[in-house]
Amino acid sequence: MAYVQVEEDDHLEEGPEGLQFKCNGACLAFLGTSDNPSNGNRSAGVGNADRGYLQEQKSKSFWTVEYYQSYFDVDTQTVLKRCYSTLFPHVARAYISTHLNPPDLYGPFWTLTTLIFTLFLSSSLAASISSYLSGPEAKYSYNFQLLSIAVSLVYAYGLGLPVLLWITLRYLGVGEWSIIEAIAVWGYGQFVWIPVSVLCVIPVPLVRWGLVGVALGLSGWFLVANIYPVLASAEAKATRLLIIILVLLHFALALTFKLLFFSYYVIEKIGVDIPLPGTPEHHDSTSTMLFR
Repeated sequence: MAYVQVEEDDHLEEGPEGLQFKCNGACLAFLGTSDNPSNGNRSAGVGNADRGYLQEQKSKSFWTVEYYQSYFDVDTQTVLKRCYSTLFPHVARAYISTHLNPPDLYGPFWTLTTLIFTLFLSSSLAASISSYLSGPEAKYSYNFQLLSIAVSLVYAYGLGLPVLLWITLRYLGVGEWSIIEAIAVWGYGQFVWIPVSVLCVIPVPLVRWGLVGVALGLSGWFLVANIYPVLASAEAKATRLLIIILVLLHFALALTFKLLFFSYYVIEKIGVDIPLPGTPEHHDSTSTMLFR
């Protein structure tokens, strides 16, 4: 007969079926289960992506490259599919579970970076063409301040705002999604602005307003469809009011894009425009370029 020494900290219980061992959190993680019974009842569309990758990340240090490596391990085809899927409103509600499983940071980073360059290049191209067609005496110099504005605006909205929202929700006790999911949703949600920024070279004001409206509607619906279920899961009903603030910020972003980057006309504007209070109209008689 062999005897096994048992430490005092080991937990043993004698149940009706014999000797049983208690399993702590590390054992549950190793077995791929969870000690939270509510996880199995998680509603569809509310942070219901596969959380297996999160358990793997717990064993890695936050300050190491290996911790972030898995979030950039995604192929180009998957990134492109996740980008154009944001253009379909019927896909938005189940986007996290069907397309963003698991979430990545590679696609959102390049989506936001590409948007910065398309905003600057499109506005600069339209302005340079306007200057060229205005006359031989007209000169144009690239406004690199627009590039710094685009970098600050896009990264602050696409990266800073989701991080701030995630911190706020964690403080309020709402932990239905991870910070990676928040950044991924916001980053992919801005994809529609890339083709819109290119098409806004067209010198027709109403067409530009229409394009901005379409981008505002598609990206706004995508964000609301993915964020509101998370806010609705909070015990405090007042948390849902955060969606109003997010909608207002999104509207302000669209208006800023229109006024700063989509307001150059080639020769003269075609058709009427929508006047805005506080935006002076400058029209020089010696030049046919109009800024609004």
